[in-house]
Amino acid sequence: MTLTILCALPLVGALVTALTPVGGGRPKQIALAFALLTLVEGIIVAIRFNTGDSGFQLTEDVTWIKAFGAHYALGVDGLGLLMVLLTVALVPIVLVAAWRDTNRSSFFAWALALEGFALVVFTATDVLLFYVVFEATLIPAYFLIGAHGSIRGGSAGRSWAALKFLMYQLGGGLVLLAGVIALYVESAKSSSGPSYLITDLQKLDLSTDVERWIFVAFFVAFMVKAPLFPLHTWLADTTEMASPGTSVLLVCILDKIGTFGMLRFCLGLFPDASQWATPVVITLALISIVYGAFLAIGQDDLLRLVGLTSLSHFGFITLGIFAFTTQGGSGAILYMVNHGVATAGLFLAVGFLLRRHGTVLISELRGQERATPVLAGIFLVAGLATLGLPGLSQFVSEILVLISAFDYHWWVGAVAVTGIVLAAVYVLWAYQRVFTGPGGDASIAPGEIPAVRDLDRREIGVLAPLVVGLLLFGFVPGPLLDLANPTISSLMKHAGVSDNAPVVAGGK
Repeated sequence: MTLTILCALPLVGALVTALTPVGGGRPKQIALAFALLTLVEGIIVAIRFNTGDSGFQLTEDVTWIKAFGAHYALGVDGLGLLMVLLTVALVPIVLVAAWRDTNRSSFFAWALALEGFALVVFTATDVLLFYVVFEATLIPAYFLIGAHGSIRGGSAGRSWAALKFLMYQLGGGLVLLAGVIALYVESAKSSSGPSYLITDLQKLDLSTDVERWIFVAFFVAFMVKAPLFPLHTWLADTTEMASPGTSVLLVCILDKIGTFGMLRFCLGLFPDASQWATPVVITLALISIVYGAFLAIGQDDLLRLVGLTSLSHFGFITLGIFAFTTQGGSGAILYMVNHGVATAGLFLAVGFLLRRHGTVLISELRGQERATPVLAGIFLVAGLATLGLPGLSQFVSEILVLISAFDYHWWVGAVAVTGIVLAAVYVLWAYQRVFTGPGGDASIAPGEIPAVRDLDRREIGVLAPLVVGLLLFGFVPGPLLDLANPTISSLMKHAGVSDNAPVVAGGK
């Protein structure tokens, strides 16, 4: 029942928060309490997890819809555990970050609901259960964007961004549904009858054409969710119109479902089709890396800029997955975690900047580092992590992915490297324009109190764990690799792939 409790806590918390009368901040306090309880439960799951085992652990299996072979089945492997820990760590940070932004209990309730659904997605070992909750995540996401977005774009802008997000995601979900139905048809032909359990579906002997078509259905849905070029156009509008906290929930947690699904289902269920599609997928990943970086360079809005950097980063993650090497796969999983931490830091730092100035347009911000040196420093650290500075967490991830890219073909690695160069351009140029130079409070005299205050203790407390994570995982990535390596080794074995690259040593 450990995983059921883990998933149920935020969902119960969402209901209690929504029903609690507004007043005295009680809904916010209740929401934070449930988020912290979920974090504790996530830590308990991690403690009970056996690092050396590549299979599903802490499993639960109850028949759900017998006629369809559907089960309420949960379990975690290294990949799932890392996504669970990322989720339960980020949600309390988002709630505290939004503490003074709104008194509406619905924001905190929807945030908890999104957390609960995401946890079910990351622990589901039944494809139908995964699909149902995969679609359910859109409900809280839609209301978080449309009803609790940034005030800059007005209600019309928020509504349009929420609708665009929903249409893209529903479109991908409908394509995924076709693949889910096809799996039922194929599994029903087996002697044991229909089943949606991942362990049963891995044993199916699918024809080449059927496997490829089902793979396409799953991959298209995950392309939208991730996102990847050319199904990415909802991303920038969403991050511009959503609140920074909502953007963290969407980009750092919800979008990970896309790359999580590529590993869990595309490689796990359709390994031959995945290898067949590799040239096309790697091409799309490279386009995402370079195109996303160029788009980010051209942005004047900091929230759009941070959002578009993720197009480039998800390209790196996808490249690592479909390079079909142990190092690439481990790097991709590590990248998913490190991207979540670094991008959360950027979004929240930009949110604190927005609260002080009412704008995040680069053209309207100058010389902020004198008035807000701590904010400037934390933004710079998160930005340097994003561009892969050695010593910060994302460097290890990018090195592993780049090794796999060069192992696949030299030109793939050469193109991917340009993404790191371009990342340095969009991060450092944005920092220079916003925080350095004349303007803002740069003209204040020594000892004079600036008009704009630096981060307070609560805001520093929000960002400090993220900075610690960036430094810790940069110097000590071993524990994360210990969780990622068995999962990747198992997937490579299932795909019949034996590469020459050794499994990256973890902390043991």
